[in-house]
Amino acid sequence: MKLNKNLILIGMMASGKSTIGRLLAKKLNLKFFDTDFIIEKKTKMKIVEIFQKKGESYFRNIEKKIILNLLNKNNCVISLGGGAFINEAVRKVSQKDNATIWLNWSLKTLIDRIKKNNKRPVASNLSNNELKDLLIYRSKIYSKANYKIDCENMQKTEIVNKIIQLLKL
Repeated sequence: MKLNKNLILIGMMASGKSTIGRLLAKKLNLKFFDTDFIIEKKTKMKIVEIFQKKGESYFRNIEKKIILNLLNKNNCVISLGGGAFINEAVRKVSQKDNATIWLNWSLKTLIDRIKKNNKRPVASNLSNNELKDLLIYRSKIYSKANYKIDCENMQKTEIVNKIIQLLKL
């Protein structure tokens, strides 16, 4: 399929961007890029390790460079890390000639998912209330996406089909 743009999945950590992105790319016969995976491959470190050894600002700089480079491509599905869309430069370039899609879930679902996974460096030391505040803050920025999918009670295939339907692909 030729889109002449990218489909960019945004949302909180544990919102399913990588899983949905892979399925969406496969269904549309597009290339898929997961920015967190690319960062880990380039640095030869897990994201948790990067945060521990180099700090968040180091990670965000690498993330920004990789994403801005990826956005030069076309006809791709790109899954951004949970904090990437917060960066204004990333957000502006993502929204220019691309479709940004926010995978939205309830606070409870996201908190439950995040707490089950120890690979989330931003959230690992946060209380439930701090995590809730982070989710609310990021949601205000995610809401600037071109499209919002309320994923609660939906199966993966339903989410993929909803995206295709919304974008009229």
